[in-house]
Amino acid sequence: MLRYPQIDPVAISIGPLKIHWYGLTYLVGFLSAWFLGRLRARKPGSPLNEEQMGDLIFYAALGVILGGRFGYVVFYNFELFLADPLWLFRIWEGGMAFHGGLLGVLIAMAWFARRIGRSFFQVTDFVAPLVPIGLGAGRIGNFINGELWGKPTDVAWGMVFPKAPDALVRHPSQLYQFAMEGVLLFAVLWWFSARPRPRMAVSGLFLALYGVFRIVAEFFRQPDAQLGYLAFDWVTMGQVLSLPMVLAGAAMMVWAYRRSAA
Repeated sequence: MLRYPQIDPVAISIGPLKIHWYGLTYLVGFLSAWFLGRLRARKPGSPLNEEQMGDLIFYAALGVILGGRFGYVVFYNFELFLADPLWLFRIWEGGMAFHGGLLGVLIAMAWFARRIGRSFFQVTDFVAPLVPIGLGAGRIGNFINGELWGKPTDVAWGMVFPKAPDALVRHPSQLYQFAMEGVLLFAVLWWFSARPRPRMAVSGLFLALYGVFRIVAEFFRQPDAQLGYLAFDWVTMGQVLSLPMVLAGAAMMVWAYRRSAA
């Protein structure tokens, strides 16, 4: 068993001002996307230029924050919202969902694409490789907060999370997700997008791979207490929401390559 490194969730405290590590992970995600986006924008044939990256990140940030909060409320805590509608706006109390954030970003990218005169998939193919670093940083934030812990285990690298309602040794599933959704997804997408691909292929690969990685990670992650398992004592909300991503991503890639070969 490994000892859980209890890190103060507050990174910087100046009087009443407190800056949390989790908030800084969002900053890391947006700054890395801006930096990598400027690198991609310099390549011949890029649908975006460097000057447009600031606007792109602004639109993406709106989509992530608004969509992520809305998704958490609808998918994971709708009953609490019905009991206390104002809770929707108390973002400082926590609660963000990737799938909601994804929907928010897709809407924001459609708006941005129309504004700059590009097609939706030109923009999403450009953006997809920029996303995983932010996803990985967010999982590190979850780990620092000691939240979204894994299921009980007897593996040598298991940990006891202080916020868990028991003293069981658990999978550090946040780190599994960091490795898959952050490191591995970034490496594959950056490599795949380094060469010209049919339009929609990069976006499709992002959806399919993230969906697969999330479904796998859910087998190690403790389901949300207010939802539990949805079926068969193993199906989780995260898996239900990720399966359409896998199917849609695979279909998009097949369609993209068939269309390019026609």
